[in-house]
Amino acid sequence: MQDAAPRRRRSGGRKGHANRAGGAAISQMPWRIPVNLDAPVEPLSEEGVQAIHNGAMRILEEIGIEFLNDEGLEILRQAGCKIDGANVKMDRHWVMEMVAKAPSEFTITPRNPDRALPIGGKHILFGNVSSPPNYMDLEMGTKVSGSRAQCANLLKLSQYFNCIHFVGGYPVEPVDIHASVRHLDVLYDKLTLCDKVAHAYSLGAERVEDVMEMVRISGGWSHEEFDASPKMYTNINSTSPLKHDIPMIDGCLRLIRRGQAVIVTPFTLAGAMAPVTMAGAVAQSLAEALSAIALFQYVRPGCPCVIGTFTSNVDMKSGAPAFGTPEYMRSTQMTGQMARFYGLPMRSSGVCAANVPDGQAMWETSNSLWASVQSGTNVVYHSAGWLEGGLIASPEKFIMDCEVIQHIQRYMEPVIWDTGPDEIAVDAIADVGNDGHFFGIQHTQDRYETAFYQPFLSDWRNYEGWELAGGVWTAERAHKIFKQIIAEFEAPPMDIAIRQELAEFVEKRKAEGGAPTDF
Repeated sequence: MQDAAPRRRRSGGRKGHANRAGGAAISQMPWRIPVNLDAPVEPLSEEGVQAIHNGAMRILEEIGIEFLNDEGLEILRQAGCKIDGANVKMDRHWVMEMVAKAPSEFTITPRNPDRALPIGGKHILFGNVSSPPNYMDLEMGTKVSGSRAQCANLLKLSQYFNCIHFVGGYPVEPVDIHASVRHLDVLYDKLTLCDKVAHAYSLGAERVEDVMEMVRISGGWSHEEFDASPKMYTNINSTSPLKHDIPMIDGCLRLIRRGQAVIVTPFTLAGAMAPVTMAGAVAQSLAEALSAIALFQYVRPGCPCVIGTFTSNVDMKSGAPAFGTPEYMRSTQMTGQMARFYGLPMRSSGVCAANVPDGQAMWETSNSLWASVQSGTNVVYHSAGWLEGGLIASPEKFIMDCEVIQHIQRYMEPVIWDTGPDEIAVDAIADVGNDGHFFGIQHTQDRYETAFYQPFLSDWRNYEGWELAGGVWTAERAHKIFKQIIAEFEAPPMDIAIRQELAEFVEKRKAEGGAPTDF
């Protein structure tokens, strides 16, 4: 371990102007951690839970998971697993013993402690779109390869919207930056434009180590303080079917050894990378995820882990991925039921297959977001801005999705279903009687400003009023809001010395060549 850095005043204790409820661009809901008080939808009977669990355990015991990472393979050998080449077979009792060591709840604290995130329990958190290679907005009218400027604008939206709780991977891949140093520039932008929980891609030792150091610097933490509790996280995907690759396992091992959080999310498409039956796809997904979580708990018992699901289906006519489908919704609910069975926090996603921010985009995304609510999900990836199955990031779609997320957050507020005397309102009903109205009575006047959700994007005028106002469609309204947010955005505060240290670290690592690439 390096020598501890000198202590500094921690930055980000105040919210930047762009995060105040309201702001000039729109009036939005304040920052809050939503609590999902609804009983989860549980499609599986007790026998069904046991059947899927048994299927996952049989996969681990009889078929095995390939671990291509040599260090992980050797650790599993030491743990007593059966190794044949890269294939690892795990005893179910050992797997369950390891998984039981994982905490059901933990907290990730970024550079702004006011943005700390409780993971698990009944909390549900929403994050931005991550990792599309392409970008599209209404002004350009077609998709293009992502750039640093576009990535920065999406980071600004991620910071601006209070309903976005964490900042996942690159909201669009900035291919105008060489891959060897891309992580340095984007993390600098992310840590200076945002003060929310950040993410590291597990794509090689250098990237993971660089990002951990940059996050540590951003919070003004010593190495010991950084290692003491989660300050960031990574998300990895297994290589379905039944495989974990080299860099992702390596990245997770590096992070857990320093006390940071990991999310393990198999990407299983029923009919292509997993059985066509949803129960089979879920069982395979669980086996892939639990095998990695068991490894991490063996290495560092009690390390913070989240089990993820990305189980959907393909279009059997074309083989293309489909999202927001009835099958996707049920598989998410089933996985949520299984996550509770294993005592693990859960991640799911807000996704769609649509190519533009249209009706299909919104019903598929809304289906997937509500499935997250119904499943008891704790961490919702790709909640805002995702198009074309994850190949396009769209600022208009981002803003449209944030309207849906705010609907969900309002839906979760207990004030809506309070049943006290003022809420039952018998006296108000008596005042109005049989032939009056409620608009003008005091009961309404005392509450009208906060009684109902107020949209920032939806247009509730009738057709004539909408037409007189210009007849502007939803995506066009979202584009106007996007432009206004970017024009008015102010980054959250950061200590000048910390910003300078971040910049110097980036330049030093660039001079050293950054991370190795294949090109």
